Amino acid sequence: MAAAARAAGALAVALVLALAGANSEGDALSALRRSLRDPGGVLQSWDPTLVNPCTWFHVTCDRDNRVTRLDLGNLNLSGHLVPELGKLEHLQYLELYKNNIQGAIPSELGNLKNLISLDLYKNNISGTIPPTLGKLKSLVFLRLNGNRLTGAIPRELAAISSLKVVDVSSNDLCGTIPTSGPFERIPLSNFEKNPRLEGPELQGLAIYDTNC
Repeated sequence: MAAAARAAGALAVALVLALAGANSEGDALSALRRSLRDPGGVLQSWDPTLVNPCTWFHVTCDRDNRVTRLDLGNLNLSGHLVPELGKLEHLQYLELYKNNIQGAIPSELGNLKNLISLDLYKNNISGTIPPTLGKLKSLVFLRLNGNRLTGAIPRELAAISSLKVVDVSSNDLCGTIPTSGPFERIPLSNFEKNPRLEGPELQGLAIYDTNC
């Protein structure tokens, strides 16, 4: 009986923790919804009174009801991103391309340790690329092209060995282009249409943030 009681207790604790995690993720997504303008009503199913957000359209969860994908590309959304997105610790795909998102990229996105793809291209995002994105050690795809980003390309990104695709073309970046780590394989066309961006940096010979 004692063993059965302990097992039941452990199950109850696990359920409470799972619900707490789901509620935390639901709160984070609700904060995002409040920050966005949604003229097409594509986020109508995002009901904050539900136990977890796994039944919401454009949200994908794993079998443990943890949010792993946000597919919000090309939905005519505007507004800005929120720091609460950094609480989606199991998120693997953040797809918000081809909208009219404004404002800065929250530095808290660097907390998304399982993120594989960050697609924010073709929006109206401004500010700098947060150096905290260098903490995304699972990142493979980073597409920020077609925005209004300024500043230098953070050298912290060169430490992400999994990175295969980086596209920051059509912004207003400055400085030089990294050449170490994954940047050895990134074509120069992925950096074009940044009028103030210099060519590839010369290791040890040039300060990378010239004209920045």
